[in-house]
Amino acid sequence: MSHAPESRHDRRPPYQHAADELRRDILQGRIKPGEQVPPVRLLTERFHLASMTIRNALDVLRDEGLIYTVHGRGSYVTDRAEPESPDQIGEYTFDFTPPAWWQQQQEAAEREAGAEGAIVHGDTEAAVRADLIKVLTALRDEVRHLSAQHQELRREIEALKAERGQGPES
Repeated sequence: MSHAPESRHDRRPPYQHAADELRRDILQGRIKPGEQVPPVRLLTERFHLASMTIRNALDVLRDEGLIYTVHGRGSYVTDRAEPESPDQIGEYTFDFTPPAWWQQQQEAAEREAGAEGAIVHGDTEAAVRADLIKVLTALRDEVRHLSAQHQELRREIEALKAERGQGPES
């Protein structure tokens, strides 16, 4: 398999080609969520590129939220599925405890309304938790989108520099 650009006019840097191929492997399920990405040593052999170039490709995928790295252990494909539990978003887990002022309002409302008609503490907490998950998920997706836009702008800048004869070495 050739790792040269698909078109002679494609002047993107080699790390971008490696990132594209690894992204394709991830999105097509050849490397599944939770699985380890092949080590840098194997990727240098696969793509015939320097280890620093491979690390740059992995940085692109990390910025896009497709992989995460555990220091000393390697890089792994993120789980892009919906949260498994209401307290988990991706690899992050949070503990939700309502603020004291909210608990005081809740207790006052329960005393005022009596046992009947009061908002059930657990139901409201679950609703707040669900709203928080929606906001955090939307923020995560926005960060991924902005990261992808950032990478695209970097590619365009590199292409413009190459056109003007101002390669990365200049």
